[in-house]
Amino acid sequence: TPLCDHGGMPLLPVFASSCASCHHPGDVLCRACRFSLASSPAVAVSGDIRAAVSFDGAARSAILALKYGNRRALAAHLAQLMIRRLGLGAPEAPRFDVVTWAPTSSARAGRRGFDQGELLARHIARELGVPCRRLLYRTHGAAQTGRTRAARLDGPSFRARPARRPLRVLLVDDVVTTGSTLRAAAASLAAAGIGHVQLVAAAATPDGGRSALRHLTSSSPAVLATVVSLEARRPVDCGTRQQGRGGVRQRGRGARGGAMPVMPAGRLESA
Repeated sequence: TPLCDHGGMPLLPVFASSCASCHHPGDVLCRACRFSLASSPAVAVSGDIRAAVSFDGAARSAILALKYGNRRALAAHLAQLMIRRLGLGAPEAPRFDVVTWAPTSSARAGRRGFDQGELLARHIARELGVPCRRLLYRTHGAAQTGRTRAARLDGPSFRARPARRPLRVLLVDDVVTTGSTLRAAAASLAAAGIGHVQLVAAAATPDGGRSALRHLTSSSPAVLATVVSLEARRPVDCGTRQQGRGGVRQRGRGARGGAMPVMPAGRLESA
């Protein structure tokens, strides 16, 4: 045992990191917190969005550490958790052409030095063996963090790069409360010619209307996020955009009024 210079007292081991959830010295996620995450039930949010865990306990601590504590190594753990809990890598699961993410504002990404949604999407894409591309750009709207549930229903707006052909896209976000951000992003992808979008998140908040959260008891493809078919609902005017589940039509929450602005036509590129 190493000894210090004063009194011959043994030195305590010095750890370069600690658990992002419980702060115990050691790995970025200790064994107990990894078990806690793995044992948390996956949840469904209003039917068309699936989240790997509820945004509380170890999951909440880990995601906050990723977003605000620069613990980027957590993205790989959360991405693997999403793949396992939501069955994204199962042999019978749907196959995707591209993985993308709902981007945060450029101001927040600039302050943090990264976009946590992008980190999750890139790790998921790597595990699934499919490309990860930036298909969406945030145009306006206040950050969702800290807003009330009612305010979150008026989600941000996005513009999407046009697709050369219909694609099956996995759309990733870190935390979902009402689902307005992911649905606005999906509607923008529809306007750009994307055919199918599956909406997933690392976690769903348990406090803004528990009736919208439904625990999933299996990770089989039967309980995967519904593949929202947007091909038949491709809008011309964003003010009349329609999207829905099971035939229920809802007014979209993309840019208000006017035609959806898109990036210049061109080959999809990595962000």
